[in-house]
Amino acid sequence: MYQYGAKWRATDISGNQIEQAKILSKDMDIDYYVVPTEDISFSDNSFDVITACQCFWYFNHEIVMPKFYRMLKKEGKILVLYMAWLPFEDKIAGASEKLVLKYSPNWSGAGETIHQIDIPDCYKENFELVHHEEFTVRIPFTHESWNGRMKACRGIGASLTEKEISMWEQEHRTLLEHIAPNEFDILHYGAIAELKKR
Repeated sequence: MYQYGAKWRATDISGNQIEQAKILSKDMDIDYYVVPTEDISFSDNSFDVITACQCFWYFNHEIVMPKFYRMLKKEGKILVLYMAWLPFEDKIAGASEKLVLKYSPNWSGAGETIHQIDIPDCYKENFELVHHEEFTVRIPFTHESWNGRMKACRGIGASLTEKEISMWEQEHRTLLEHIAPNEFDILHYGAIAELKKR
């Protein structure tokens, strides 16, 4: 989104994520902050748009919503963005997800289907949902990149020990050798919700 000319400030609770973002955006003028969303404290009327990509459902919305409202300019917007693979429509995604559940049976990220982003009720008084969209998209992967993508999901990378991750990774690589060509697409869906400040 940087290419559209806006001035960006970016936050994340993870210092490691921020460091990776700095590497990927070394030629861009972006201010980064390591801070939980609940603790952000930018000035009133600071932003035309606030984006939340792959993170919105983690927020304590009773704390965050008033901050978003305060920080947005008049008629400012929140854009919520989400993308997930579709395990019931895509054979490789489904088999990979089944393997995640073998190692992490309580993982809550399994079984995604196409649906509208859920906006908590606390937003309704101060924001209006002006647009939502859901669509499918095929994302290209190799064995290596899909293994890395799956390993990054919270059911593996954030939940298992190093030994368990290594065992899962080896089993996943073997699975991919049997069911996937060297290059393949994984069917995902994207979802967008646009909220406008009242």
